[in-house]
Amino acid sequence: MSGTPNPTLTPVRDEQVPELIEKMLSSQERVLEELHKVIVGQEAVIEEVLISLFVAGNSLITGYPGLAKTLLISCVSECLGMTFNRIQFTPDLMPADITGTEIIEEDKSTGKRQLRFVPGPIFANLVLADEINRTPPKTQAALLEAMQERRVTVSGRTMTLDPPFMVMATQNPIELEGTYPLPEAQLDRFMFNIMIDYLSEDDEIMVVDRTTGAESAQITRVMSSEELLQYQSLVRRIPASEEVTRYAVRLTRATRPGTGALGFINDWVSYGASLRAAQYMILGGRARAILKGRYNVSVSDIVALAKPVMRHRVLTNFHAESERVTTDDIIERLVEEVARPSSGL
Repeated sequence: MSGTPNPTLTPVRDEQVPELIEKMLSSQERVLEELHKVIVGQEAVIEEVLISLFVAGNSLITGYPGLAKTLLISCVSECLGMTFNRIQFTPDLMPADITGTEIIEEDKSTGKRQLRFVPGPIFANLVLADEINRTPPKTQAALLEAMQERRVTVSGRTMTLDPPFMVMATQNPIELEGTYPLPEAQLDRFMFNIMIDYLSEDDEIMVVDRTTGAESAQITRVMSSEELLQYQSLVRRIPASEEVTRYAVRLTRATRPGTGALGFINDWVSYGASLRAAQYMILGGRARAILKGRYNVSVSDIVALAKPVMRHRVLTNFHAESERVTTDDIIERLVEEVARPSSGL
């Protein structure tokens, strides 16, 4: 069975739900206010990052160098008061540099030697895997167990990672020099692939003015890790109707080539999305519904999250590449052609 992150969360009682929803909306406003002290524009990117945080999902942020990918994640960690570690991925990085390793230590009083585990940077609430595709697949795979199971195994010893735990990874477009493609199994562990693009001219002027002046903005902590865990539990209480869930599943199934598939899928797609895509669209839709002031998942939530959820799960073939058809183009066409439910809009 395909699994989506389902950390152990403190149950939310029915009478707590209305109050927690108001508190979560207030927290979102305060986080946005703090982030905009430093981050200019990128509203859609920030929304998707916050949704992934509120559902304990790992996210991949893709964009060219210099677009503030790393800055955004570090600012989020400051807002939330989470323990934060940044791992700079390089071609010579080894798995033990991520998970930690055992060293031989001598007890000065007895002269005996014993193994002591030295935790790696993966032991934090929020881990930034910076430029994850600049290291070979062997090292990238060191993150898989942590991302899926929230635990790390070193030398036969398994250690649980303290909640909340999330991996936010950045990557440069694969056509740039010195990059390695992420294995499909690892890509599927990421809830979102968030695309970040260049700012408008006015926004770039604002960034230049802010970063070359005498004053620098300071981020204030506005949410605790304990509050985030409460919100993650609350999100799972938001209902999604059978029609909306069926729509998410149909969108996911429609990405898979084969007998009965839409013609353009057979023409352009070599491998479709896994069940995790439907799971993440519904889970993300629950969080998005709250942030939009609604108390149930709607079709609009599924449509809004279809691209970030599926763009890294749909693999195009040579024909799509030769015709310059992107996964976003395919998802847009799917959203147009797959029938939407008459209710739940």
